[in-house]
Amino acid sequence: MLTASLGAHGTYVLNKQAPNRQIWMSSPVSGPVRYDLVGGRWVYHRDGHEMLARLRDEVSGLVGAPFEC
Repeated sequence: MLTASLGAHGTYVLNKQAPNRQIWMSSPVSGPVRYDLVGGRWVYHRDGHEMLARLRDEVSGLVGAPFEC
């Protein structure tokens, strides 16, 4: 499990679900999301976005500066 606190901006929690080949992410912006491993990428099955892209965009927006992951 990984917990990333951004102070007043909130906290991200990422939790690996190895038996299901999933990562669960709780975001202060988008809420809880479950990602599946598809073709070597972590993808949300409902709309097809990638976990790293969403994490980069959300954190950049919260802190007002570019964030790379």
